Amino acid sequence: MAKQPSPSLILSLFFPKGDSFLYLCALLSIFSLFLTHFSRSALVHADSHFEGFEAEDDDFDDQSIDPTSLRSPPLTKSEPHTTKLTPPDPKISDRDPVSNLNSDSQSPSSDLLKTTPTTTFDFWDEDEFEGLPIEQPAPEFPTTAENVTPSENSSDPTTSTKSENVKVQRTYTVEIVCGSVLIIFAINFFTGKRENENIALAWAAQFATKDSIFEKNFSLLGIGKSVDDDAPLLVKEGHTIFKFYASGRRYCQGLLATMELKSRQDLIARLYNMIVPTRDEITFEVYMNDDAMDHVVFAMAKKKVAKAMQKDVRDLQRFANLISLPTGRKWVAEELGVISESKEVAGDLITEAVLDQVFGDKAFEKFGKGFISMHFSDQQQGIHKKVLSFKFVLPGPNDMAELTRLVALIPYYIDLVGRYKLSSHARSKPEAARLKAAQEAQKEHQNARQEALQRKKAEKKRMMEEAEAKLSAEAIRKKEAKERTRQMKKGMPKIKMARGI
Repeated sequence: MAKQPSPSLILSLFFPKGDSFLYLCALLSIFSLFLTHFSRSALVHADSHFEGFEAEDDDFDDQSIDPTSLRSPPLTKSEPHTTKLTPPDPKISDRDPVSNLNSDSQSPSSDLLKTTPTTTFDFWDEDEFEGLPIEQPAPEFPTTAENVTPSENSSDPTTSTKSENVKVQRTYTVEIVCGSVLIIFAINFFTGKRENENIALAWAAQFATKDSIFEKNFSLLGIGKSVDDDAPLLVKEGHTIFKFYASGRRYCQGLLATMELKSRQDLIARLYNMIVPTRDEITFEVYMNDDAMDHVVFAMAKKKVAKAMQKDVRDLQRFANLISLPTGRKWVAEELGVISESKEVAGDLITEAVLDQVFGDKAFEKFGKGFISMHFSDQQQGIHKKVLSFKFVLPGPNDMAELTRLVALIPYYIDLVGRYKLSSHARSKPEAARLKAAQEAQKEHQNARQEALQRKKAEKKRMMEEAEAKLSAEAIRKKEAKERTRQMKKGMPKIKMARGI
């Protein structure tokens, strides 16, 4: 006799409790996922069959159609083509349909490079299906570092080593070049600075030490206040400028020598001097006493330099002219030009001793290589009006003795110009020229003074107009009334009143 099932067992099947309830929920969830996946697949398969086609190819596998591969590309003219379809992975679809869809949409680029079977539509009618979308070929993505195999990623070690060496060499080449240039600049700075100092010290040792020319002709050398002061002979005002001062001689207040040397410490200037040569020069300026120099304007230089001086220097342009070669007497070398206020002054200052020692034809060829110019004037611009100026070329440190005869001209002309007096016949012309120059200078001064006053008045008037423009209408009315009252008082006749006695 069959045994009837108990009511509790029937109730446990329809109304599970505890773990049985959880298991039932899990089974229902899995079942719902399968239904969802199958419904989507059926829908896609139904859409993939076009109208007018029949399932003639029995060997065509519906599973080979990938739903994600059906995209909507831009519409073009339909032509016979071959469609590449990628079948889904059955293992992934059986395990988790939802994750299968997500994985299909986010598949890596490497899946696109795999070979897929092709299906050719042999029965294609262009007229019936004109305008249908055409399947575009899948784009080829560049291989990433994850998909590259070790054989593709690895290259020839020799080639990689060479490329690294080339990069390192290029980088360090720029740094080495920059460092080398800086080192060359530094070396040139110190060596050039030392060369200029050696030239200045060599000149001082030749002409400013004991028993030298300046020590014999001046009582005080250097910037010291007395002979006992331990002051330097040279004053360095820069890497290229050195100065020497001497005083304590009759007819003059003092002497200032300025050495202007090449910029040897500057590498760029040194390279420029190779293209455009320059010279080291020394200029001597002797400041004469006011009562020790007569009316003298005189200059001598090489002809090209003399013409430039006559055009550019103000006192030579106003008072002096180029002197032609005099007849019947010995004169300077042919390459020299003389500028003077009169022939008498030029003849008196160019003596036989000077011609024999320096400025004669034979002497100048031998001892005048370093001569540039000399200029004497009692009409100089500046604090000192009466100045003797000499300019020479400085030789190298080992050839300073070549300047001996040229430097000896300085004390000679100090005494010669200090004692020189113009004759009565030669004095009239310079005095008339200086009187005319003084009148012109006074006139220029008055004109400049009047121009300054006019500018001052114009500035004052402009300021008053600006101030009036800022006043109000009431203030302007009061000011005009005040001005009218002042004009009326000014126009009234003056009356004198006498008191009775």
